[in-house]
Amino acid sequence: MLFGYRPEPEYLTTMDDGTVKQLNPFTGVEVWTVAGRGKRPIATAVPQPEPLTDADNYCVFCPGRYAQTPPEKARVARSADGWETRANTLPADWWPAAEFRRIPNLFEILSYDYWHANYGYELPLALRDHMADYLALPEGWEHASAVIKSKLRAMGKTDDEIAAMDREALSAHAPSFFGSSHDVIVARRHFTDGATDNTALASSGTLSPEEHEQFIKFTVESARSLYAQNRYARYVAVFQNWLRPAGASIDHLHKQLVAIDEWGTQHQQAIAQLRSNPNIFNEAAVNYASYKNLIIAENEHAVAFAGFGHRYPTIEIFSKSASCDPWEHTPEELRSMSDLIHAMHAASGPGVSTNEEWHYRPIDSDMPQPWRVMLKWRISTLAGFEGATKIYLNTVDPYSLRDRVVSTLFDLRTGGAIAPGIRIATECECRPNPLRYADHRL
Repeated sequence: MLFGYRPEPEYLTTMDDGTVKQLNPFTGVEVWTVAGRGKRPIATAVPQPEPLTDADNYCVFCPGRYAQTPPEKARVARSADGWETRANTLPADWWPAAEFRRIPNLFEILSYDYWHANYGYELPLALRDHMADYLALPEGWEHASAVIKSKLRAMGKTDDEIAAMDREALSAHAPSFFGSSHDVIVARRHFTDGATDNTALASSGTLSPEEHEQFIKFTVESARSLYAQNRYARYVAVFQNWLRPAGASIDHLHKQLVAIDEWGTQHQQAIAQLRSNPNIFNEAAVNYASYKNLIIAENEHAVAFAGFGHRYPTIEIFSKSASCDPWEHTPEELRSMSDLIHAMHAASGPGVSTNEEWHYRPIDSDMPQPWRVMLKWRISTLAGFEGATKIYLNTVDPYSLRDRVVSTLFDLRTGGAIAPGIRIATECECRPNPLRYADHRL
């Protein structure tokens, strides 16, 4: 008898009637997929088609309405050499339209005032200088002041109260734009190129693999920039809400980055588990998924599998890199992650409401952990049973999720819609311990 030995719990159990019971190894969430409840449609209802007359002005994120969003922090545009990233852009730089823009969120989760009041945060000198240059331009002041007034109206200020504010009073609100710790990365397209009606939304999966690489690369650079800008930030949450059931207020492709001053409960739990078992992300995630035949796809530097123990059907994409920080990945490692994320979005389809959640090592943690991205299909609504039992009903079990995605991936690869070099299902090597994050040294 081995004293002190305790076997790992079974994270996936299939009952005799076909019910699949799941336990998340990192959060402890318990999920059931009850036989007979998985036949519901997964796509969001398509709106009644309406002809497009001006696709560039369809929503506030579209290129024709740049003046309605806060001052741009940076952009990625096509150039003669391929791609160009420009920071601290001015109104004169708006055209031609950018493929991706980084702009402050008009209503931040944690505002500039939060950081200033609680930590004494001030704009770094470079940002103060850029703000002064922007506001000194007539077109810069016209733009910034118009957006400030729009925000004040949304916050309940009357037109008379706003009209009584002089330039100095209005300028006091400008640091919340130029020193924002909550940014949005906005793609150019609202609809696919050549769309004739409002049903052809442009999603992550409709981008080309090259465009998606720029989207991911720009997001990674922007997260790193927020850490550099605000030394009080302990974590930058990165996520994407696609379609309204997933929390999107606008059905225009965008990611969000939010600097926060805590790790959050999920990271605290993960780091506690890592201290007990540094290899847990191999053993309880990728290895376990491999043993249960849940691996969906793989390439040189990343692996995707059907996740288990999630409230919604979830595809998990893990980086194999020894680097824990996304911005420390090599270009090849970053491209591998981008290609798999893109392929999983393409296989999900633009009609499925999806949350894309990034997880990586908090900047002030000494415990290495892999960069991983969760794609969650928001196809069900939590109800009284979940609230009363804390057992969540997920209508698509991991095996069915695997089969749906794998089948679609083969078709996408045949059509050239996803990157080459992606191995699918039984083509994958599925070697134990493919994640090298534990090799990382601070």
